[in-house]
Amino acid sequence: MLPEALLPCSIRGNVVLPHFLGAHDYPWLRLLLEEYARFVGRRQRELDERLREPLPCASPAAKRRIAIHVLTRYWGSRRATTIPPRRARAMVFVEAARSQEEPAAVMASVAASLSVTPTELMDAMFADLPGERLVAAPGEVLSPGELALRTNLTIAQGLLFRSTAVLIDLEGNARAVVRHAKLRGLICAVVPREGEQHAVLQLSGPYALFRRTLVYGRALSEILPLLAWCHWFRLQADCAIMGQQVILRLASGDPIFPGKAPRLYDSKLEERFARDFRRIAPDWDVIREPEAVQARDTLIFPDFALQRRSDGRRWLIEIVGFWTRNYLERKLALLLAAGLRDLILCIDESRNCADGTVPNSSRVVLFRRRVDPMAVLKVIERESGGAELETPGRVPRLIG
Repeated sequence: MLPEALLPCSIRGNVVLPHFLGAHDYPWLRLLLEEYARFVGRRQRELDERLREPLPCASPAAKRRIAIHVLTRYWGSRRATTIPPRRARAMVFVEAARSQEEPAAVMASVAASLSVTPTELMDAMFADLPGERLVAAPGEVLSPGELALRTNLTIAQGLLFRSTAVLIDLEGNARAVVRHAKLRGLICAVVPREGEQHAVLQLSGPYALFRRTLVYGRALSEILPLLAWCHWFRLQADCAIMGQQVILRLASGDPIFPGKAPRLYDSKLEERFARDFRRIAPDWDVIREPEAVQARDTLIFPDFALQRRSDGRRWLIEIVGFWTRNYLERKLALLLAAGLRDLILCIDESRNCADGTVPNSSRVVLFRRRVDPMAVLKVIERESGGAELETPGRVPRLIG
Protein backbone atom coordinates (compact mmCIF):
# COMPACT_ATOMS: atom_id res chain seq x y z
CA MET A 1 0.00 0.00 0.00
CA LEU A 2 1.25 3.48 -0.90
CA PRO A 3 2.42 5.32 2.25
CA GLU A 4 0.18 8.24 3.19
CA ALA A 5 3.23 10.53 3.26
CA LEU A 6 3.58 10.06 -0.50
CA LEU A 7 0.05 11.24 -1.27
CA PRO A 8 -0.01 14.90 -2.39
CA CYS A 9 -3.37 16.12 -1.12
CA SER A 10 -5.00 18.58 1.25
CA ILE A 11 -8.19 18.63 3.30
CA ARG A 12 -10.73 21.40 2.99
CA GLY A 13 -13.62 21.05 5.40
CA ASN A 14 -14.56 17.38 5.17
CA VAL A 15 -13.31 16.91 1.59
CA VAL A 16 -9.89 15.60 0.55
CA LEU A 17 -8.47 17.32 -2.53
CA PRO A 18 -5.92 15.38 -4.60
CA HIS A 19 -3.10 17.55 -5.94
CA PHE A 20 -3.06 16.22 -9.49
CA LEU A 21 -0.22 16.92 -11.89
CA GLY A 22 -0.91 19.02 -14.98
CA ALA A 23 0.74 20.75 -17.92
CA HIS A 24 2.53 23.14 -15.55
CA ASP A 25 4.45 20.13 -14.19
CA TYR A 26 5.69 18.94 -17.60
CA PRO A 27 9.07 20.80 -17.50
CA TRP A 28 10.34 19.12 -14.34
CA LEU A 29 8.76 15.78 -15.34
CA ARG A 30 10.77 15.91 -18.56
CA LEU A 31 13.97 16.49 -16.56
CA LEU A 32 13.08 13.61 -14.27
CA LEU A 33 12.63 11.29 -17.26
CA GLU A 34 15.99 12.43 -18.62
CA GLU A 35 17.68 11.59 -15.30
CA TYR A 36 16.27 8.07 -15.36
CA ALA A 37 17.43 7.59 -18.95
CA ARG A 38 20.92 8.84 -18.02
CA PHE A 39 21.26 6.18 -15.30
CA VAL A 40 20.21 3.17 -17.41
CA GLY A 41 22.79 0.43 -16.81
CA ARG A 42 24.01 1.96 -13.54
CA ARG A 43 23.17 0.80 -10.03
CA GLN A 44 19.85 1.78 -8.53
CA ARG A 45 21.53 3.26 -5.45
CA GLU A 46 23.37 5.74 -7.68
CA LEU A 47 20.08 6.89 -9.18
CA ASP A 48 18.52 7.08 -5.72
CA GLU A 49 21.36 9.29 -4.53
CA ARG A 50 20.90 11.60 -7.52
CA LEU A 51 17.15 11.86 -6.97
CA ARG A 52 17.68 13.02 -3.40
CA GLU A 53 19.24 16.13 -4.90
CA PRO A 54 17.09 18.92 -6.41
CA LEU A 55 16.28 19.01 -10.12
CA PRO A 56 17.58 21.91 -12.24
CA CYS A 57 14.13 23.53 -12.16
CA ALA A 58 11.49 24.02 -9.49
CA SER A 59 9.44 20.93 -8.65
CA PRO A 60 6.95 20.46 -5.78
CA ALA A 61 8.49 18.00 -3.32
CA ALA A 62 5.29 16.00 -2.70
CA LYS A 63 4.54 15.63 -6.41
CA ARG A 64 8.15 14.78 -7.19
CA ARG A 65 8.17 11.97 -4.60
CA ILE A 66 5.07 10.31 -6.02
CA ALA A 67 6.32 10.70 -9.62
CA ILE A 68 9.61 9.03 -8.63
CA HIS A 69 7.62 6.20 -7.00
CA VAL A 70 5.64 5.68 -10.22
CA LEU A 71 8.72 5.86 -12.43
CA THR A 72 10.67 3.38 -10.31
CA ARG A 73 7.87 0.83 -10.66
CA TYR A 74 7.46 1.51 -14.40
CA TRP A 75 11.16 1.71 -15.27
CA GLY A 76 12.21 -1.49 -13.54
CA SER A 77 15.62 -2.95 -12.86
CA ARG A 78 17.69 -6.03 -13.60
CA ARG A 79 20.31 -8.03 -11.76
CA ALA A 80 23.87 -6.84 -12.27
CA THR A 81 25.35 -10.34 -12.76
CA THR A 82 24.52 -13.61 -14.45
CA ILE A 83 25.68 -15.58 -11.39
CA PRO A 84 22.73 -16.20 -9.04
CA PRO A 85 23.51 -14.31 -5.79
CA ARG A 86 22.31 -17.16 -3.59
CA ARG A 87 24.60 -19.59 -5.36
CA ALA A 88 27.56 -17.19 -5.05
CA ARG A 89 26.99 -16.75 -1.32
CA ALA A 90 26.51 -20.45 -0.73
CA MET A 91 29.73 -21.37 -2.55
CA VAL A 92 31.75 -18.75 -0.65
CA PHE A 93 30.37 -19.82 2.74
CA VAL A 94 30.92 -23.52 2.04
CA GLU A 95 34.48 -22.90 0.84
CA ALA A 96 35.25 -20.71 3.85
CA ALA A 97 34.03 -23.41 6.24
CA ARG A 98 35.91 -26.16 4.40
CA SER A 99 39.29 -24.55 3.76
CA GLN A 100 39.73 -22.23 6.75
CA GLU A 101 41.72 -19.93 4.42
CA GLU A 102 41.89 -16.15 4.59
CA PRO A 103 38.86 -14.37 3.03
CA ALA A 104 40.89 -13.17 0.04
CA ALA A 105 42.06 -16.73 -0.71
CA VAL A 106 38.51 -18.08 -0.38
CA MET A 107 37.18 -15.46 -2.79
CA ALA A 108 39.97 -16.17 -5.30
CA SER A 109 39.34 -19.94 -5.15
CA VAL A 110 35.57 -19.64 -5.67
CA ALA A 111 36.00 -16.99 -8.37
CA ALA A 112 38.36 -19.27 -10.29
CA SER A 113 35.87 -22.14 -10.15
CA LEU A 114 33.23 -19.84 -11.66
CA SER A 115 35.60 -18.31 -14.25
CA VAL A 116 35.10 -14.78 -12.90
CA THR A 117 37.29 -12.29 -11.06
CA PRO A 118 37.08 -11.89 -7.25
CA THR A 119 35.56 -8.43 -7.80
CA GLU A 120 32.83 -9.89 -10.03
CA LEU A 121 32.18 -12.58 -7.43
CA MET A 122 31.86 -9.95 -4.70
CA ASP A 123 29.38 -8.02 -6.85
CA ALA A 124 27.38 -11.20 -7.49
CA MET A 125 27.06 -11.93 -3.76
CA PHE A 126 25.09 -8.73 -3.21
CA ALA A 127 23.47 -8.34 -6.62
CA ASP A 128 19.97 -9.10 -5.34
CA LEU A 129 19.96 -6.14 -2.94
CA PRO A 130 17.60 -3.44 -4.30
CA GLY A 131 20.29 -0.78 -4.44
CA GLU A 132 22.72 -3.05 -6.32
CA ARG A 133 20.35 -3.86 -9.15
CA LEU A 134 20.89 -2.09 -12.47
CA VAL A 135 18.44 0.47 -13.79
CA ALA A 136 16.79 -1.06 -16.86
CA ALA A 137 15.37 0.80 -19.84
CA PRO A 138 11.58 0.43 -20.24
CA GLY A 139 10.08 -1.02 -23.38
CA GLU A 140 8.53 2.35 -24.16
CA VAL A 141 9.67 5.70 -22.81
CA LEU A 142 6.92 7.79 -21.22
CA SER A 143 6.15 11.34 -22.26
CA PRO A 144 5.79 13.97 -19.51
CA GLY A 145 2.03 14.01 -20.14
CA GLU A 146 1.67 10.25 -19.77
CA LEU A 147 3.81 10.24 -16.65
CA ALA A 148 1.55 12.94 -15.18
CA LEU A 149 -1.57 10.87 -15.92
CA ARG A 150 -0.04 7.69 -14.47
CA THR A 151 1.02 9.61 -11.36
CA ASN A 152 -2.48 11.05 -10.98
CA LEU A 153 -3.96 7.57 -11.22
CA THR A 154 -1.61 6.36 -8.47
CA ILE A 155 -2.64 9.32 -6.27
CA ALA A 156 -6.34 8.57 -6.75
CA GLN A 157 -5.80 4.84 -6.11
CA GLY A 158 -3.82 5.59 -2.95
CA LEU A 159 -6.69 7.68 -1.59
CA LEU A 160 -9.31 5.13 -2.61
CA PHE A 161 -7.29 2.44 -0.82
CA ARG A 162 -8.15 4.23 2.45
CA SER A 163 -11.90 4.16 1.86
CA THR A 164 -14.63 2.54 3.94
CA ALA A 165 -17.44 2.91 1.41
CA VAL A 166 -17.51 3.85 -2.29
CA LEU A 167 -20.42 5.05 -4.44
CA ILE A 168 -20.00 5.18 -8.23
CA ASP A 169 -22.72 6.68 -10.45
CA LEU A 170 -21.96 5.92 -14.10
CA GLU A 171 -23.41 5.68 -17.56
CA GLY A 172 -22.05 3.79 -20.53
CA ASN A 173 -20.04 0.56 -20.19
CA ALA A 174 -21.76 0.00 -16.86
CA ARG A 175 -21.93 -3.74 -17.40
CA ALA A 176 -18.19 -3.89 -18.10
CA VAL A 177 -17.46 -2.13 -14.80
CA VAL A 178 -19.86 -4.40 -12.90
CA ARG A 179 -18.35 -7.40 -14.61
CA HIS A 180 -14.88 -6.33 -13.49
CA ALA A 181 -16.09 -5.78 -9.92
CA LYS A 182 -17.59 -9.27 -9.86
CA LEU A 183 -14.56 -10.98 -11.35
CA ARG A 184 -12.28 -9.27 -8.83
CA GLY A 185 -14.64 -10.41 -6.09
CA LEU A 186 -15.52 -6.95 -4.76
CA ILE A 187 -18.33 -6.58 -2.23
CA CYS A 188 -20.72 -4.70 -4.46
CA ALA A 189 -24.42 -3.90 -4.89
CA VAL A 190 -25.83 -2.36 -8.08
CA VAL A 191 -28.75 0.07 -8.04
CA PRO A 192 -30.41 0.40 -11.46
CA ARG A 193 -31.17 3.67 -13.15
CA GLU A 194 -32.37 3.85 -16.74
CA GLY A 195 -31.25 0.61 -18.34
CA GLU A 196 -28.26 -1.62 -17.74
CA GLN A 197 -25.81 1.02 -18.97
CA HIS A 198 -26.75 3.52 -16.25
CA ALA A 199 -26.26 2.27 -12.73
CA VAL A 200 -24.98 3.11 -9.27
CA LEU A 201 -22.41 0.81 -7.69
CA GLN A 202 -22.21 0.61 -3.90
CA LEU A 203 -18.92 -0.95 -2.84
CA SER A 204 -17.29 -1.70 0.47
CA GLY A 205 -13.89 -0.05 0.93
CA PRO A 206 -10.76 -1.82 2.23
CA TYR A 207 -10.91 0.04 5.55
CA ALA A 208 -14.36 -1.44 6.24
CA LEU A 209 -12.90 -4.96 6.33
CA PHE A 210 -11.11 -6.80 9.11
CA ARG A 211 -8.81 -8.88 6.93
CA ARG A 212 -7.54 -9.20 3.35
CA THR A 213 -7.53 -5.41 3.08
CA LEU A 214 -4.36 -5.28 0.96
CA VAL A 215 -5.62 -7.72 -1.68
CA TYR A 216 -9.07 -6.17 -1.64
CA GLY A 217 -7.63 -2.64 -1.94
CA ARG A 218 -5.66 -3.60 -5.01
CA ALA A 219 -8.75 -5.12 -6.60
CA LEU A 220 -10.80 -2.01 -5.85
CA SER A 221 -8.16 0.37 -7.22
CA GLU A 222 -8.24 -1.46 -10.56
CA ILE A 223 -11.72 -0.05 -11.18
CA LEU A 224 -10.46 3.54 -11.52
CA PRO A 225 -8.74 3.31 -14.95
CA LEU A 226 -11.76 1.42 -16.28
CA LEU A 227 -14.09 4.29 -15.37
CA ALA A 228 -12.35 6.49 -17.94
CA TRP A 229 -14.14 4.47 -20.65
CA CYS A 230 -17.61 5.27 -19.33
CA HIS A 231 -19.59 8.07 -20.97
CA TRP A 232 -19.48 9.77 -17.61
CA PHE A 233 -19.02 8.85 -13.97
CA ARG A 234 -19.07 10.34 -10.50
CA LEU A 235 -17.29 8.63 -7.63
CA GLN A 236 -17.66 9.48 -3.96
CA ALA A 237 -15.76 7.63 -1.24
CA ASP A 238 -15.69 7.90 2.55
CA CYS A 239 -12.00 7.79 3.47
CA ALA A 240 -9.72 7.94 6.49
CA ILE A 241 -6.95 10.41 5.62
CA MET A 242 -4.54 12.13 8.02
CA GLY A 243 -6.52 10.83 10.98
CA GLN A 244 -9.77 12.36 9.71
CA GLN A 245 -12.95 11.01 8.13
CA VAL A 246 -13.19 12.78 4.78
CA ILE A 247 -14.90 12.52 1.42
CA LEU A 248 -13.08 11.87 -1.85
CA ARG A 249 -14.80 12.97 -5.06
CA LEU A 250 -13.69 12.00 -8.56
CA ALA A 251 -15.52 12.48 -11.84
CA SER A 252 -15.27 12.38 -15.61
CA GLY A 253 -12.68 14.86 -16.79
CA ASP A 254 -10.25 14.29 -13.93
CA PRO A 255 -6.74 13.80 -15.40
CA ILE A 256 -6.37 10.09 -14.64
CA PHE A 257 -4.58 7.61 -16.89
CA PRO A 258 -7.18 5.34 -18.57
CA GLY A 259 -6.85 1.60 -18.62
CA LYS A 260 -7.22 -0.61 -21.67
CA ALA A 261 -10.56 -0.56 -23.43
CA PRO A 262 -13.14 -2.78 -21.67
CA ARG A 263 -13.38 -6.31 -22.95
CA LEU A 264 -15.03 -9.53 -21.92
CA TYR A 265 -12.89 -10.42 -18.94
CA ASP A 266 -11.91 -14.06 -18.83
CA SER A 267 -12.12 -16.04 -15.62
CA LYS A 268 -10.51 -19.46 -15.40
CA LEU A 269 -12.81 -20.26 -12.49
CA GLU A 270 -15.91 -19.56 -14.59
CA GLU A 271 -14.54 -21.25 -17.70
CA ARG A 272 -13.76 -24.38 -15.73
CA PHE A 273 -17.21 -24.45 -14.16
CA ALA A 274 -18.93 -24.04 -17.55
CA ARG A 275 -16.83 -26.79 -19.10
CA ASP A 276 -17.34 -29.19 -16.20
CA PHE A 277 -21.08 -28.54 -15.96
CA ARG A 278 -21.60 -29.15 -19.68
CA ARG A 279 -19.76 -32.45 -19.33
CA ILE A 280 -21.82 -33.82 -16.41
CA ALA A 281 -25.16 -32.33 -17.56
CA PRO A 282 -25.31 -32.57 -21.37
CA ASP A 283 -29.08 -31.93 -21.36
CA TRP A 284 -28.55 -28.44 -19.90
CA ASP A 285 -27.49 -25.28 -21.72
CA VAL A 286 -24.91 -23.05 -20.00
CA ILE A 287 -25.41 -19.36 -20.83
CA ARG A 288 -22.62 -16.98 -19.79
CA GLU A 289 -23.50 -13.48 -18.60
CA PRO A 290 -27.31 -13.61 -18.92
CA GLU A 291 -29.36 -10.44 -18.66
CA ALA A 292 -29.34 -8.55 -15.38
CA VAL A 293 -32.20 -9.28 -12.97
CA GLN A 294 -33.87 -6.59 -10.89
CA ALA A 295 -34.43 -7.55 -7.25
CA ARG A 296 -36.43 -4.71 -5.74
CA ASP A 297 -34.15 -1.66 -5.91
CA THR A 298 -31.00 -3.61 -6.85
CA LEU A 299 -29.66 -5.12 -10.05
CA ILE A 300 -28.16 -8.60 -9.88
CA PHE A 301 -25.74 -9.66 -12.61
CA PRO A 302 -25.65 -13.49 -12.62
CA ASP A 303 -22.56 -15.18 -13.98
CA PHE A 304 -24.48 -18.03 -15.62
CA ALA A 305 -27.95 -19.16 -16.55
CA LEU A 306 -28.45 -22.93 -16.57
CA GLN A 307 -31.40 -23.98 -18.70
CA ARG A 308 -32.73 -27.52 -19.10
CA ARG A 309 -33.75 -28.13 -22.71
CA SER A 310 -36.47 -30.66 -21.94
CA ASP A 311 -38.74 -28.28 -20.01
CA GLY A 312 -37.04 -24.87 -20.20
CA ARG A 313 -36.44 -24.76 -16.43
CA ARG A 314 -33.89 -22.04 -15.72
CA TRP A 315 -31.52 -21.48 -12.78
CA LEU A 316 -29.18 -18.56 -12.25
CA ILE A 317 -25.67 -18.87 -10.79
CA GLU A 318 -23.80 -16.04 -9.08
CA ILE A 319 -20.20 -16.55 -7.94
CA VAL A 320 -19.37 -14.45 -4.86
CA GLY A 321 -15.81 -13.29 -4.20
CA PHE A 322 -14.88 -11.24 -1.12
CA TRP A 323 -17.62 -11.35 1.50
CA THR A 324 -18.69 -10.76 5.08
CA ARG A 325 -21.51 -12.50 6.89
CA ASN A 326 -23.58 -9.30 6.98
CA TYR A 327 -23.17 -8.87 3.22
CA LEU A 328 -24.35 -12.43 2.55
CA GLU A 329 -27.28 -12.13 4.96
CA ARG A 330 -28.46 -8.97 3.19
CA LYS A 331 -28.12 -10.61 -0.21
CA LEU A 332 -30.04 -13.73 0.83
CA ALA A 333 -32.78 -11.62 2.41
CA LEU A 334 -33.01 -9.55 -0.78
CA LEU A 335 -33.31 -12.64 -2.98
CA LEU A 336 -36.04 -14.01 -0.74
CA ALA A 337 -37.99 -10.73 -0.67
CA ALA A 338 -37.73 -10.40 -4.45
CA GLY A 339 -38.92 -13.96 -5.00
CA LEU A 340 -35.71 -15.04 -6.79
CA ARG A 341 -35.86 -18.68 -5.75
CA ASP A 342 -34.03 -20.05 -8.75
CA LEU A 343 -30.67 -18.46 -7.98
CA ILE A 344 -27.71 -20.26 -6.40
CA LEU A 345 -24.86 -18.43 -4.68
CA CYS A 346 -21.44 -20.05 -5.04
CA ILE A 347 -19.27 -18.58 -2.27
CA ASP A 348 -15.48 -18.71 -2.06
CA GLU A 349 -14.71 -19.71 1.53
CA SER A 350 -11.17 -18.33 1.35
CA ARG A 351 -12.37 -14.73 0.76
CA ASN A 352 -14.00 -14.11 4.13
CA CYS A 353 -13.10 -10.51 5.07
CA ALA A 354 -14.43 -10.51 8.63
CA ASP A 355 -15.24 -12.73 11.57
CA GLY A 356 -18.29 -14.89 11.03
CA THR A 357 -19.40 -17.85 8.95
CA VAL A 358 -21.57 -18.27 5.90
CA PRO A 359 -25.30 -18.05 6.72
CA ASN A 360 -27.06 -21.39 6.43
CA SER A 361 -29.06 -21.63 3.24
CA SER A 362 -30.12 -24.49 1.03
CA ARG A 363 -29.16 -22.48 -2.06
CA VAL A 364 -25.56 -21.80 -1.20
CA VAL A 365 -22.57 -23.82 -2.44
CA LEU A 366 -19.22 -23.25 -0.77
CA PHE A 367 -16.01 -23.79 -2.70
CA ARG A 368 -12.26 -23.29 -2.70
CA ARG A 369 -10.39 -22.81 -5.98
CA ARG A 370 -13.12 -24.46 -8.07
CA VAL A 371 -16.91 -24.66 -8.16
CA ASP A 372 -18.04 -28.29 -8.18
CA PRO A 373 -20.79 -28.62 -10.84
CA MET A 374 -22.11 -31.78 -9.14
CA ALA A 375 -22.83 -29.78 -5.97
CA VAL A 376 -24.69 -27.17 -8.04
CA LEU A 377 -26.68 -29.85 -9.83
CA LYS A 378 -27.61 -31.49 -6.52
CA VAL A 379 -28.97 -28.18 -5.24
CA ILE A 380 -31.03 -27.78 -8.41
CA GLU A 381 -32.44 -31.29 -8.13
CA ARG A 382 -33.20 -30.90 -4.42
CA GLU A 383 -34.78 -27.46 -4.72
CA SER A 384 -36.79 -28.06 -7.89
CA GLY A 385 -39.69 -29.15 -5.71
CA GLY A 386 -40.37 -25.47 -4.89
CA ALA A 387 -38.78 -25.07 -1.44
CA GLU A 388 -38.46 -21.53 -0.10
CA LEU A 389 -35.16 -19.71 -0.30
CA GLU A 390 -34.68 -19.70 3.45
CA THR A 391 -35.34 -23.41 3.82
CA PRO A 392 -32.60 -24.75 6.13
CA GLY A 393 -30.51 -27.58 4.87
CA ARG A 394 -27.07 -28.98 4.70
CA VAL A 395 -24.71 -26.68 2.82
CA PRO A 396 -22.54 -28.56 0.29
CA ARG A 397 -18.97 -28.00 1.43
CA LEU A 398 -16.31 -28.41 -1.21
CA ILE A 399 -12.55 -28.33 -0.85
CA GLY A 400 -11.32 -28.36 -4.47
